[in-house]
Amino acid sequence: MTQATKVPGWMTVSAERVVIRLSRPTEANGVQVDSLSLRAPTVRDLRAAQGGGTDDEQRELNLFASLAEVGIKDLEGLTLKDYSRVQAGYFRLVQDDEL
Repeated sequence: MTQATKVPGWMTVSAERVVIRLSRPTEANGVQVDSLSLRAPTVRDLRAAQGGGTDDEQRELNLFASLAEVGIKDLEGLTLKDYSRVQAGYFRLVQDDEL
């Protein structure tokens, strides 16, 4: 029997998106924000991200920037802690409910 993984307090998950509360405000699209929202990805999103980068890190940045509707430079400006939260939010969003 598997236990359900507890959702961290800084993450809000729905079927269509995940909202990640950042540990500190940052700039996204020229505006100070304290959270980022990622929409659920489509196959088209994955294919577009794979075509636009030469390595796994670049493809991941391309995908996350598209899903969050922010620039890649905005993601690169996140603290490592907050970028890790974005990664965790993405993987929570795409995980199979049966797992």
